[in-house]
Amino acid sequence: MNCSLSAASLATRPVGLLAVGVAEGEAQRGSPAARLDAATRGALKALRAAGDFTGKSGETALLYPNGVRAKRVLVIGLGAGHNADDRALYLAAATAARRARELGAGTLALALPVPSDDSWRAIGEGLVLGHQRHTAYLSNGGKAALKRALLLAPRPPGAAAREALAAGVTRGEAVGLARELANTPGQDLPPAALAERAREIARRVRAKATVYDVAAMERLGMGCVLAVGRGSPHPPRFIELVREASVAKKQARVPTVVVIGKGVTFDTGGVSLKPREGMSKMKYDMSGAAAVIGLFASLDALELPFRLVGLIPSAENVTGGRAIKPGDVVRAMDGTTIEVTNTDAEGRLLLADALVYARRWKPDAVVDLATLTGAISIALGRQAAGLFTRDETLAAELHRAGEETGERLWRMPLWSDFLAEMRSDTADLVNSNERREGASCTAAAFLAHFAGTLPWAHLDIASTAWNYGDRPDCSRGPNAFGVRLLVRWLERRATAAR
Repeated sequence: MNCSLSAASLATRPVGLLAVGVAEGEAQRGSPAARLDAATRGALKALRAAGDFTGKSGETALLYPNGVRAKRVLVIGLGAGHNADDRALYLAAATAARRARELGAGTLALALPVPSDDSWRAIGEGLVLGHQRHTAYLSNGGKAALKRALLLAPRPPGAAAREALAAGVTRGEAVGLARELANTPGQDLPPAALAERAREIARRVRAKATVYDVAAMERLGMGCVLAVGRGSPHPPRFIELVREASVAKKQARVPTVVVIGKGVTFDTGGVSLKPREGMSKMKYDMSGAAAVIGLFASLDALELPFRLVGLIPSAENVTGGRAIKPGDVVRAMDGTTIEVTNTDAEGRLLLADALVYARRWKPDAVVDLATLTGAISIALGRQAAGLFTRDETLAAELHRAGEETGERLWRMPLWSDFLAEMRSDTADLVNSNERREGASCTAAAFLAHFAGTLPWAHLDIASTAWNYGDRPDCSRGPNAFGVRLLVRWLERRATAAR
């Protein structure tokens, strides 16, 4: 889809769909809503008078008025107040693109009340994500993509507005890439293929990619990653992505931020086999890895005055003659021995080795993302991911980023008592205490052992990484939760560091 920015009149564009953002109450003079009403001789006012549209957030109505050259007009509610925030503009743009594709409009013109040049970033992102669909396996290709989207600016756009729009489009495409990865069936994305996709993105954004195979992981002592992957004919991989600081700054030491994504390309549960219901969704068990790759894909639109390191421990967790069994003992990279009491608690084993590996970077912050426990959905429902950390500053930064992007987090306890429940009679730790109560907390405490003194946070995204219904900015299925949150978090850290 080609996106462009223009100050053209909304009435003169011969497009398949004209979408206009409308706030509650009387249309402000000069706003897109007022201009639409003037061009159509009161079509919007008549719609309001009939009680069919009020302008509430997310509300839409389709019109076929005279006075405009568009084939049809979609009005989108922005909520109360004439100054919509970036979140409302993002959702309105997503709604417009989604509806345009559903209608087979072909072309879209979008007019929103934009308060600042920076807001074009949110609009560009929403436009791309509302339009994005996973169609790779549809024989008919699904609904046809839009050919062109024209964003109608209230004034002639300058360089800042165009740059913000381009950045938003880039970020939207990065989230879309992460969704495509998480949507890809396990048959087509084993660990080696995931590693190759990571290499492709690294080359594109001028990052360095290093992929460790089985022999290299054996030399490193990554017994946990090797154990999870040994039952599969597709051997595991450990992926490291490094992007050096993009903003030159004289300093004695270059700060480093590490992000870690769980990369289980398919999870049967291993010998501790999962129930049939819902197993087909387990292609999304690498959503943490997809988020890390999506974050790196967005780096063309993100200048960071610190080094960014992405770590992805990747394996396929299946049954087989060589698969780990309950009762087996594995050794992590730091020498910790772990009794495997549940082979379906494999994600924390992958992250254990990744957290130990992260220490070598002496990072200023470490964040891992993982579809780790079903228990987090019981605790929080589908509305927030679990945030576990003992670092108050990191907790505040991540929580704020989640609120600003709509990828919400909720702080969960990380007490030492939970680790006490993970002690083994046979080894140093068990990977699962086999109790449902507090299972997300005991899993996080297990990870905290390997994080040691790192400034670290764990995001359990199992509750949020899959959409069970359509949203304006995402269809059902994997949604790449975490990409937008991480971008916003790093943006704020970059601003504070300059």
